[in-house]
Amino acid sequence: MNYPEKARQVIETEIVELQRLRDRVGESFSGAVERLMACLAAGRKLVICGVGKSGNIGRKLAATLNSTGAPAVLLNVGDALHGDLGVVNEGDLVITLSYSGETVELLSLLPHLKRMNVTLLAVTGGLDSTLARNADVVLDVHVEKEACPLNLAPTSSTTNMLVLCDALAMVLLEARGFQADDFARLHPGGSLGRALLTRVCDVMRQGAQLAVIPPHTVVRDALQAMTRARSGAAIVVDDEGRLAGVFTHGDFVRAFQSDSSIADYSVEVFMTRKPVTILADKLAAEVVATLERHRVDDLVVLDDDQRPVGLVDTQDLSRMKLV
Repeated sequence: MNYPEKARQVIETEIVELQRLRDRVGESFSGAVERLMACLAAGRKLVICGVGKSGNIGRKLAATLNSTGAPAVLLNVGDALHGDLGVVNEGDLVITLSYSGETVELLSLLPHLKRMNVTLLAVTGGLDSTLARNADVVLDVHVEKEACPLNLAPTSSTTNMLVLCDALAMVLLEARGFQADDFARLHPGGSLGRALLTRVCDVMRQGAQLAVIPPHTVVRDALQAMTRARSGAAIVVDDEGRLAGVFTHGDFVRAFQSDSSIADYSVEVFMTRKPVTILADKLAAEVVATLERHRVDDLVVLDDDQRPVGLVDTQDLSRMKLV
């Protein structure tokens, strides 16, 4: 048996079903987003219900919604019938996940939900199912073929359900105007949180850690200033304090390889006149992207008047666990 080929067949089957899903996304999806928006605007929450593999997808959907600022809870269907239904309040929107639309446990919960004046959104492959007939909005995840060679194990159908739930959460995010700063507030932990919450002014070198020199400084003195600051670069400024360039250890090495007697030369001969810069109030995440894009080790930090106020070294990002 050719295992890689079998794997490709599975993947191709799921791709085909996703393409069919993409082509039928339409007015019902718009209606779902509008109802989600209205629920959140009214200060209500989203409740997600599912059983088995659909329940696992529901758990992922709830986590995605919460992480993007849309309050959501996962309601265990079995527990709901024994008291946990109290988590559902009037005006909430309940998202029910069931491929067949005939999941017994979910249907036993349906009459109680219908009496609670909630909006019911069904994500199902059974458009004529009991669940679909009782829902306010139905999102169709029907597949013609599972990726299982026996056409039995939920594969294409669970992928369709997962992807449509992701689409729902991401379109809702964009419709609500959710931004990177909002995302950062909900992810304070780990390197992602640090990169999103930390600004350039929080990580840049300044004061005694910053080597600032005029253009006429000789190389020997520039190296001493860099040594005192324990920095691999010196910022070169003109008489008005504006950025004239940057002199790095790399500039020195390249110049020294050509002429070993450069110690008494002015740094303006060897400095980089248009170094890569970044504003002090930018997010640290932008520093990482800028360093990678320009393949440099140091960034000159400017204030709003375009005057240098600091320096960011790649080592600083590693020390603060931002990379």
